[in-house]
Amino acid sequence: MSACILTVAQQKGGAGKSTLVAQLAVAYAHHGHRVGLIDVDPQASLTAWFEMRQKTLGQEAGGISASQVAGWKLATEIDRMKKNHDLILIDSPPHAETDARVAVRAAALVLVPVQPSPMDLWATKPTLDLVKKEKSRALLVVNRIQPQGRLPRAILAKLVEAELPLAQIMLGNRVAFAASMMEGLGVLELSPRSPSAIAEIEALSREIAKILGLKF
Repeated sequence: MSACILTVAQQKGGAGKSTLVAQLAVAYAHHGHRVGLIDVDPQASLTAWFEMRQKTLGQEAGGISASQVAGWKLATEIDRMKKNHDLILIDSPPHAETDARVAVRAAALVLVPVQPSPMDLWATKPTLDLVKKEKSRALLVVNRIQPQGRLPRAILAKLVEAELPLAQIMLGNRVAFAASMMEGLGVLELSPRSPSAIAEIEALSREIAKILGLKF
């Protein structure tokens, strides 16, 4: 069976793409999937996380493999990794250019992280336009949301009003996500002291798995 491709894309930098990829990868590996990562983002944050993961857990990296490639090599790398993985997660560059197009075109589902701010909301449209142009399917994931405040509620209202494809599960602005990334881990591996972060990632992974038809 060929691997399922999940791309994380967002034109605006700093939206939390690499963190989302890493946290989902750990969750799916934890549930028995063979997970491969492809880092196409020149910033290489996901690659840095994976290298730290190997230092923490050893070369096997807790059952996750990773590759960093230039965009023009992406299609070949996807074909190579499909043979030995159930799920491939792609961290795409923050630009709606050639590299991002290839990553979006290959995906069964494109996750678009969006923080509850006007800038993130405005920056999301080009990414969604790209997904539509490449005939892929998008799912917006609200990220780093504060539990209180008028602005997050206003942004959420705008997303609902625009009838955008919005994930039911939102990720909070939690220290545990950053703390786990520093160790090359996911919140599921870091500590049982972060039940809210763990619950959010588990629930989001389950929601995505249902869309993709993956066991979870």
